[in-house]
Amino acid sequence: MASYKERLKARWDELEWLYMELYGEREMLTALKEIMAEAYAARSQALRRLDSRREREPDWFLSGKMLGMTMYTDLFAGDLAGLEGKLRYLSEQGVTYLHLMPLLKMPHPDNDGGYAVEDFGQVDPALGTNEDLARLTAAMRRRGMSLCLDFVLNHTADTHPWALRAKAGQQEYVDRYICFDTPDIPRQMEQTIPDVFPQTAPGSFIWVEEMKKYVCSSFHPYQWDLNYRNPAVFNDMAAAMLRLADLGVEILRIDATPYLWKQMGTTCRNLPQVHTIMRMIRLITETVCPGVLLKGEVVMAPRELAAYFGTREKPECHLLYNSSTMCTQWSALASGDVRQLKHQLDDLHSLPEHCHFVNYLRCHDDIGWGLNEEFGRSIGQDPFLHKKYLYEFYEGSFPGSWARGERYNYDPATGDARTCGTTASLCGIEKGLAENDPAQVDMGIRRDLMMHAAVMCMAGFPMLSSGDEIGQLNGYGYHDDPTRREDSRNLHRTAFDWESAALRKKRGTVQRRLWDGLRQLEKIRAQEPCFGPDAWVSTWDAHNDHVLALVRREGTGTLACLFNFSAAPETAYLDGMEGAYADLITGAEASCASCQLQPYQYMLLRSR
Repeated sequence: MASYKERLKARWDELEWLYMELYGEREMLTALKEIMAEAYAARSQALRRLDSRREREPDWFLSGKMLGMTMYTDLFAGDLAGLEGKLRYLSEQGVTYLHLMPLLKMPHPDNDGGYAVEDFGQVDPALGTNEDLARLTAAMRRRGMSLCLDFVLNHTADTHPWALRAKAGQQEYVDRYICFDTPDIPRQMEQTIPDVFPQTAPGSFIWVEEMKKYVCSSFHPYQWDLNYRNPAVFNDMAAAMLRLADLGVEILRIDATPYLWKQMGTTCRNLPQVHTIMRMIRLITETVCPGVLLKGEVVMAPRELAAYFGTREKPECHLLYNSSTMCTQWSALASGDVRQLKHQLDDLHSLPEHCHFVNYLRCHDDIGWGLNEEFGRSIGQDPFLHKKYLYEFYEGSFPGSWARGERYNYDPATGDARTCGTTASLCGIEKGLAENDPAQVDMGIRRDLMMHAAVMCMAGFPMLSSGDEIGQLNGYGYHDDPTRREDSRNLHRTAFDWESAALRKKRGTVQRRLWDGLRQLEKIRAQEPCFGPDAWVSTWDAHNDHVLALVRREGTGTLACLFNFSAAPETAYLDGMEGAYADLITGAEASCASCQLQPYQYMLLRSR
């Protein structure tokens, strides 16, 4: 495969052009080139071999064997050394992609779940050391697992050394942030910048007394946005990313990607310079560590996502989160109506072929009800009333709801709110167990598995939330913790229940039923050619608004995937799908022309 010098030569002209267009500083470009060379020199032989293998197999992450899981290190295993000791459990589940929540050095307690970073080059001492991280990644590679870590490119903690030096008046570090002496420009900018947290952290600028300046702070007051007009910021952040790659991190999740560039008179989202920055990062990683993937956190409408992949000739991110489907899928479950979900999937399927997604039901954050309001109106949904229905339904306050969750970031002025809770609790398992009602529990398990089955059949690859594989329920203890009770996301940020995990081996338990159901789906994905990297995927008209139909094709094989989002039996009719089919879930023969599904049933019908 190509050597470092060959990779650099192939990419340098474009990297030079982009860098000079954005910054125009030749000395800083030379410094960046030295950073890249030093990072490559520090890369181990094992990681270089991984790079060569990935260069030969660039679509490795699109395999049907890819199964992700996301977790907090401390909640799952205490620290990195403890996590290394738990890899056998993850291998038993079939995990090949592990996303650990932020674990770089952070202030305590105010760190926004680790997204306020105090040192981009050091693991937080509470979780271990850089050596622990390197040992963990090596142990994971031996098991065929890849590690994904968050990289917070947009901001630092206000306790980061740069921020401390800025507070001390050192102009070099003041210039690393977006600062103003008077409120005039900040107030003008805030007229066009949407608030991220309108109730808990309104506005996009804060007054910093030590500096006598207004500082851009898009998220929380203790998180200061970096000034990417300054090439020193870009160079140092690129160096930090490469150091993580040299520790064996294989996927870098770029946090808050759309926010990187700030400009007066705009929303400061999705600006062209963001894509220049992301393209340069892609060129740098392809040169130094081509085995590394870039995953963007872009919580935007589907029409805004394609730009973050770049073009096939000049790519940016390898992967994006599919946050829109998380929202539309839970909406479909509460309403029993899949039309919003199908429409959103059609939008994603219309994107170019090089656009790939990580699909998930739940993440560390909330479920934001960002539905397509225009389409909602076209099918008779009032956007405000439907959103209100959803967050009331999933907090359990709507009459007849089987869900148990809590609202998050409620805005009384707009009536907007988001939803928190574990998958099992939101699907009704918690309510059924609390009421000692086996029928409710059974229905909750059916909903849970059907929702996961849909995620596993979508284009892209699935990522589980740690604990979902054993049906972990909401944890309400955070209400008694004064440092955590104001953030309802802590409802589902709970310590992993190892006693419940042990029940996955006991016949008849909730844990066993969920574990076995998920393992069946995971094995089908790994073995079925229609889940291969070259498979064609599309929605299909089921002639029934309660049933989602997805069709996957590879070569001469066809797989029709059906999901009943209704509490009643439903019939799906798939035009143009004549012939004999067998359900990979039950083994029974079925007809796509007229297929009966029981409440919350899912079927994977393989052509014979």
